[in-house]
Amino acid sequence: MAIVPITYSHTWTFCNHHYALPLFHSRTNFTRIKFSPTKYGDGLAPSSPLSHFRVFFRSERETIEIRRCAPFLESSTLVDNGGVASDEWKVVPDIWRSSAEKYGDNVALVDTCHHPPTTMTYKQVEQAILYFAEGLRVIGVKPDEKVALFADNSCHWLVADQGMMASGAINVVRGSRSSVAELLQIYNHSESVALVVDNPEMFNRVANTFYSSTTMRFIILLWGEKSELVDQESKHVPVFTFTEVIDLGRESGRPLSKAEQRRMNEPIHSDSIATLIYTSGTTGNPKGVMLTHQNLLHQIKNLWDIVPAKVGDRFLSMLPPWHAYERACEYFIFTCGIQQVYTTVKNLKDDLRRYQPHYLISVPLVFETLYSGIMKQISTSSAVRKLVALTFIRVSLAYMECKRIYEGKCLTMNEKQVSYVNSMLDWLWARIMATLLLPVHILAKKLVYSKIHASIGISKAGISGGGNLPWEVDKFFEAIGVKVQNGYGLTETSPVVAARRPGCNVLGSIGHPIRETEFKVVDSETDEVLPPGSKGILKVRGPQVMKGYFKNPLATIQALDGDGWLNTGDIGWIVPHHSIGRSRQSSGMIIVEGRAKDTIVLSTGENVEPGELEEAAMRSSLIQQIVVVGQDKRRLGAVIVPNKEEVLKVARKLSIVNSENSYVSEEKVRSLIYKELQTWMSQSPFQIGPILLVNEPFTIENGLMTPTMKIRRDRVVTQYKDQIDKLYK
Repeated sequence: MAIVPITYSHTWTFCNHHYALPLFHSRTNFTRIKFSPTKYGDGLAPSSPLSHFRVFFRSERETIEIRRCAPFLESSTLVDNGGVASDEWKVVPDIWRSSAEKYGDNVALVDTCHHPPTTMTYKQVEQAILYFAEGLRVIGVKPDEKVALFADNSCHWLVADQGMMASGAINVVRGSRSSVAELLQIYNHSESVALVVDNPEMFNRVANTFYSSTTMRFIILLWGEKSELVDQESKHVPVFTFTEVIDLGRESGRPLSKAEQRRMNEPIHSDSIATLIYTSGTTGNPKGVMLTHQNLLHQIKNLWDIVPAKVGDRFLSMLPPWHAYERACEYFIFTCGIQQVYTTVKNLKDDLRRYQPHYLISVPLVFETLYSGIMKQISTSSAVRKLVALTFIRVSLAYMECKRIYEGKCLTMNEKQVSYVNSMLDWLWARIMATLLLPVHILAKKLVYSKIHASIGISKAGISGGGNLPWEVDKFFEAIGVKVQNGYGLTETSPVVAARRPGCNVLGSIGHPIRETEFKVVDSETDEVLPPGSKGILKVRGPQVMKGYFKNPLATIQALDGDGWLNTGDIGWIVPHHSIGRSRQSSGMIIVEGRAKDTIVLSTGENVEPGELEEAAMRSSLIQQIVVVGQDKRRLGAVIVPNKEEVLKVARKLSIVNSENSYVSEEKVRSLIYKELQTWMSQSPFQIGPILLVNEPFTIENGLMTPTMKIRRDRVVTQYKDQIDKLYK
């Protein structure tokens, strides 16, 4: 809220001074009055029907509190104070009034990852958001001011996030694992006025830098106590705990007396900025994406086609909540009356078994990890069980392949449609083969897959976004009966623009565009629109596209054209329309093949998409991480982090080292990995030449991964530049 000084200056003309002053006093509360001199001096003119006098007066200053409100969430407040309320969602926090009215005492949040463990109903969440918003106003947060929210996933994060939006402030979000330098840059660039952090431990890590290099009006701890802060007594920045802010809001919620400050309530507008999300910055410095309430509401209103959640469905949440994908999905699912359970990477395996979630919304890395864990468990079982499980999986993969063919859910770039006769023969062959394989597939579900389901839950669907889902992972989960729907989007699009639907889950694609969203594929050089089946740069347009980059008009112009088309920077194509054949159900689906700016141009003039090669290489259990290199070189190379545990296991199995030896020489590791690359990349027109083995994994902490767990290709290449150059000598 803002305190605005108001000064009134008026000139009034009165006839008949006998009733002028009483009337004047009855209608004003001004304290200084000056009568202008007349030809009769400073006194009043003689009484006469024609006599006039003028009064010049100036008021004392009084303050008016400008208070922004969520139009539907706080509609009663607006009406009571002469404002205009709304009967529909205008801003994101408005959803909580609807959810509280529909699902009141249903459990909304279960957070056992923090102390104390917390369970909140929908009514309690709504009330906490209102109190937190009012508490921020009491502390002095004004509409449109930026407040940094640097914290991880928790129920307190959600309340703080929504409380900030409900107060009219703009939150600037990031996770606690980001480097101090990155957090400092985001705080200062965003012009934040205050800092909300996860806990005392995190603040102690950034305290010295932030005290010396920023201006903070106050600090809020979402978890923990002020007593845990180091050397806080010598500082002059107020510190509040989460509970204290809630209490301030609760106390301030009482009706104001006339003697207290005047309040002017205004609704927050849909096109107001709700949040600043800084991009992960896989190349260059992160940019602040300005997302409005309208952008996010588009996601909330249109994701049900992808995730048809019902009241009581359980979701497991583990992604960073400031990640646009997790954030938009959370807002949406809470309008459905679901129950969200917080977990962590460390607790994921146990919590999947314990809570048996209906849905898991996550990134490809999580599904890859689940896949690797299942395959590892199979590989370490007895020889008979391993043989049976792997045979069942191979049969199920073949069955699902035939099923995709006869259902018309395959992908093709060919615009030419097959003949009707060929189409019918193809359908008949696939149908017969699927019928023969079906009994074995059913047996596999009973004997093997049911046990996998019991250990991971995900009884309705896993929703993958934030990156490409590897082909073998996609096929595996389909084969064992766990539906995984892949989606696509960017921070700049709030983020979802396309996703596979439950009833048309075509593997290898990202599905159709969501409602009110348009796609086109253009030539990277001419910007000419390309026909379906042609590969080019993907552009997207819709209500979810950002307002722009904060304080970066040049970058905004480069990303957004005058017609509202956003250049995604991704290479992709659209499946041509076919009315018959293998692709009849796939028409219009979008396929994303990688980042345009990741393209490696060899000295031979050939263009290589490293993502495809890296995906193929990652099928090897011996490779933990890989970055393909070779820009301006004659052949490709790679920087590889070996999976030491798997390398040792294979080396012992092949008698390269004895069972008591735990060390494998670098030369032997390189030889093993070369063989793996040749195996898994045999179908690729490009092969990896020299490789650089590195012991230290790429992590968020060492700056080689983004907070959304994507490898920063440019930083890896920069860090190992000298070693990479030596590979080619």
